[in-house]
Amino acid sequence: MSRHRPFEIRAEELLSSLSDAGQYKTLQMLQSPMGPIVRLRQPDGRSKEVLCFCSNNYLGLANEPRVVEAGIEGLRRYGAGTASVRFICGTFEPHEKLERTIAEYMGTESSYTFVSCWTATEALFPTFCEAGDIIISDELNHACIIDAMRLTPVIKKGVKKTVYKHSNMDSLRDRLREAASDPEVTGQIWVVTDGVFSMEGDIAQLPQMRRLCDEFNAMLVVDDSHGHGVMGRTGRGTHEHYGMIGHNGIGHVDCFTGTLGKALGGGAGGFIAGSATMTELIIQRARPTLFSNALPVTVACSADKAIQIVMDEPERVTRLKNNVETARTKLAAAGFEVIDSPTAICPIIVGETAKAIKMSKRLLELGVFVIGFGYPVVPEGVARLRIQMSAAHTDAHIEQLVDALRKL
Repeated sequence: MSRHRPFEIRAEELLSSLSDAGQYKTLQMLQSPMGPIVRLRQPDGRSKEVLCFCSNNYLGLANEPRVVEAGIEGLRRYGAGTASVRFICGTFEPHEKLERTIAEYMGTESSYTFVSCWTATEALFPTFCEAGDIIISDELNHACIIDAMRLTPVIKKGVKKTVYKHSNMDSLRDRLREAASDPEVTGQIWVVTDGVFSMEGDIAQLPQMRRLCDEFNAMLVVDDSHGHGVMGRTGRGTHEHYGMIGHNGIGHVDCFTGTLGKALGGGAGGFIAGSATMTELIIQRARPTLFSNALPVTVACSADKAIQIVMDEPERVTRLKNNVETARTKLAAAGFEVIDSPTAICPIIVGETAKAIKMSKRLLELGVFVIGFGYPVVPEGVARLRIQMSAAHTDAHIEQLVDALRKL
C-alpha cells in the first residue's frame, strides 16, 4: 500500500509539527478506578500513584460502592447491551426509571437519555428547528453545541445561526434584535449557552438571559454538563444556583442538555430534559435515537443510583464547595492567579500551549495529575492548567497540589 497518498502525507506532517512544537498529547493509561488518587502506567510498564486533579468526578461518585453495585446488578439482570435502538426493542425499565429521576432532579416535566451529551445536543437542534428558525449561541459554548449548530442547517434547510460575545448581554440583545427584524426569521428564536463554561470555569447569566428571551419570545437552552452536582445548594445545576428550579415556563429554562459522565456517576450517557412535548418529538424524529443504540442498561442503573445519592446527600455538594474554597485560598496564598469562579474548575493561565503541556508533565513527575490545555481546545496565548476539584479530595491532597505548583 502506498504511503504517499495525500492523507498519509498531511497526517504525518501535522503529527510531526505537533511534536516539534511541544504540543503533542500523550494518553495516560489508568490502572485503577477513578478517584482522588489514581494509578498510572509508566512508560517502563511500572505503576505510579498520583493525585488526580483533572477529573470531572466532582462528587467522588465514579467509584462509590453503591453506584458500582447498582451497575453490576443491572448487568446481571439485563445483560451487557441493549442490542437495539430505543423504538424497536432497546427500551428497558431502567431507562424509564432513570428518565423519571433526571426529570425530578432537573425540575422538568420529562427527560430522555442518549449514549452521550454530545449525541443529545446533536439530536436537539436538528429535531426541534425548522426553516425560518435561528440559533443564537455564546461564542465560548462547548464544541458539541458548535457542531450541532453547523449540522442543523444541513439537515433542516433555512435554519440560521449566529453568535454573541461571551456572556455579554448587550451583544445577546443585539443578536436578538437583529433576529426579530430579519424577514428570513419567521419561526422560533433559540438561545443556547453552557451553564458552566468548561475552560473558563465561569457561569452563564441565566436570569438576564431569561428576561431577554421572554422579551423576544425566544427559547432558552442550557448545557449544564459541568454544573450537575456542582452548582446550587443541592447540586442540581446552574439554574438552582440562580433560584430557577421548576417546571418549564416563564422564569425558567426551556430545555437542558446534560451528561451522566461527570458528577452523576462518571459512566457515560447524556440527556435532554424539558417538556413532555420535546421528549415525544425526540422519540419520533431525532436521528441519533432512531439510528443509534440505547444507553447501556448497566450505565442507566448506576447513573440512577448516583443521582439518587446526590439528591439524598447534599453534604457531598457542601464538601465540594468547601474544597474549592480551600484550594482557591491556598493557591492565591502561593502566588497563583486563578480565574475567579463559583465552580469546581480552577484554571491557571500560563500562556503558550507548549508551556502548559511542559508544566503538566513536570507536575505529573511530582505526583500530581493536572492537564495543560492549549490550542485548539483554547485559543493560542491563553493556554492553561485546568485544576478540577472533587468532594473526594482531602485537605492533605490540596496541600500536596499547592506544594507541587510552588516547585514549578
